[in-house]
Amino acid sequence: MKRLGAALVGASACLCGSLIHTPLAATEGGASLYISGLRGPTAGIVPPPGFYFENDFYSYSGRLSARTQTQFGGAVLSNVKVEARVNFMTPTWVTPLEIFGGNLAFAVSIPFGTPRISAGALIAAPRLGRVFGGSLRDATFNIGDPVVSSFIGWHAGNFHWQVGTSVSIPAGAYQDGELSNVALNRWVGDVYAAATWLDPKIGLDISAAVGFEINGKNKDTDYRSGNAFHADLAISQYLSKELSIGVVASHYQQVSGDGGSGASLGPYKGRVTAVGGTIGYSFAVAGTPVSARLKILREVSAENRPQGTIALISVAFPLGHVPAPAPPPEPKVVKH
Repeated sequence: MKRLGAALVGASACLCGSLIHTPLAATEGGASLYISGLRGPTAGIVPPPGFYFENDFYSYSGRLSARTQTQFGGAVLSNVKVEARVNFMTPTWVTPLEIFGGNLAFAVSIPFGTPRISAGALIAAPRLGRVFGGSLRDATFNIGDPVVSSFIGWHAGNFHWQVGTSVSIPAGAYQDGELSNVALNRWVGDVYAAATWLDPKIGLDISAAVGFEINGKNKDTDYRSGNAFHADLAISQYLSKELSIGVVASHYQQVSGDGGSGASLGPYKGRVTAVGGTIGYSFAVAGTPVSARLKILREVSAENRPQGTIALISVAFPLGHVPAPAPPPEPKVVKH
């Protein structure tokens, strides 16, 4: 199982460094820095120093109850359907610098794609200048806000853990007055901790992560999204050194309501719980180890947010040569 451990470590840097977001309700338009199920197997592992790259393709299809109103781009809508296809490119650098014995790492994630928003009824649109009562659709390709992350990871036998923080910088191609935006157009911070227990002998991975999201205000819409708590759990079993299967679950819940003059619906709070499965496969391309993983989650409970299905396809690999973890020291033999 030595190759199993190496494959896990080699792919995990980008997985634990990338945090993606997409317009889905509560928080403005339901969009947040946190994505259900992103932190799955190996969530607590930081690999050896080196450069890594991950590409995540995110697909979401969901609907908000016709009895529930929400806001997108300053407009109040009902009977909302969301279709999102967003890609995230994330380079990660695990530095040789150690802090309290843990490796320091940095990552930057750039999202781009096309959220498709459709609404059966337009309740109010003070910023859009559109006719009330009519249905509408919006689908625009755009680039989202860059997300900068930093984290530190430690190892102790089969136990691996890390703490980190991410910041979404409002520098994307936000389109004021449009429903379809990948960019959040507000500062968002997220602090988190993740841990993994991985036994290479039996191929069992138990990973968990918790975090807290702090939202700023969208100056264009004067909408301040509330803060939220989130948690993830993943249990996976390696059937071979290349193939693994498992289950994943996540929960997101706002702990403070939305505010600002643009929050027409008042102190809106949202929550959502999702459960699903995952399958991972590791292989090599021209001698470079590559890790691919598919996660599919169904949102089984939602309040003031769309409820639907999430699919995440992640591919991660090191850039250049990555040294293998140092082997444990050989026991000393004392001669008499």
